Amino acid sequence: MARELIHAIVDGILTGGVYALMAVGLTLIFGVLDIINIAQGVLVILGAYLSYSLSTRAHIDLFTGLLITIPVMFIIGVVIHWAFIRRLRGTERTSMTLLVTYAVALIIEGVLYKVYGADDVQLQASYTTSSVHIFGFYLPWIFIYGFIVAVCLVVALYLLLYRTRLGRSVRATMQDENAARLVGIEVNRVAALTFGIGVAVTAVGGMFFGATNAFNPNSGYDLISRLLAIIILGGLGSIGGALAASVFMLTLESVVTIWQPTWAIAVFYAALVLVLLIRPTGFLGRKAVRAQ
Repeated sequence: MARELIHAIVDGILTGGVYALMAVGLTLIFGVLDIINIAQGVLVILGAYLSYSLSTRAHIDLFTGLLITIPVMFIIGVVIHWAFIRRLRGTERTSMTLLVTYAVALIIEGVLYKVYGADDVQLQASYTTSSVHIFGFYLPWIFIYGFIVAVCLVVALYLLLYRTRLGRSVRATMQDENAARLVGIEVNRVAALTFGIGVAVTAVGGMFFGATNAFNPNSGYDLISRLLAIIILGGLGSIGGALAASVFMLTLESVVTIWQPTWAIAVFYAALVLVLLIRPTGFLGRKAVRAQ
């Protein structure tokens, strides 16, 4: 039993890294734009399908394909913001963006069904099925790579926010949009770039998700519910919190699966409620600052 418990914890930590790749973009968008992108789950699946197309039709390695899918997803994110998000104003902006991004999700899902059909597919490569033997456990390489990339991505986003001119503009916009305009920051440009970056991250998350799970155009709905739970638990707008919450939630689910697999999903969301009762701002959330 002790061996199974250790294995479940390790699996949960590595799987949490994969989910963190998908959650950091969602929490970044919320932190800057104060909106919840309901389309993020479907965008992750879109990123997975782009990797699938490059792999099966152009025979491009999954990691090499990211050099193509990341810029493509960035452009898609900027276009979505320019076409739908930037036009929303007023006190009902946040609620309206929920409806708009949901509509975007339905459009993307319909396109994916038309192009790829409804059958489940999964990304394949030598490292998606191979494992490494460490301390008596066989650990899949793809999950190890996913966790490493997740940590690197969180660090990269942190450096972007705190060590670059764009990052200063982003943080100023997060704290007070009107004050940012007064000091000469092009708020609309910053918002579009941030939305683009938040969507570009889904290319990475989508690749790892598609390499570890079978997926179809409808898979985004289960994803967005989990991602929302993760960013709420981590602290809305907290990039580091998204990583911490992903690891915590997926580790807890993995451990519960040992004893009661049918309760694993319920415990996933019950943990969210219990933690928020104790700490309403989440793991790393703050009242005055959304991102950190």
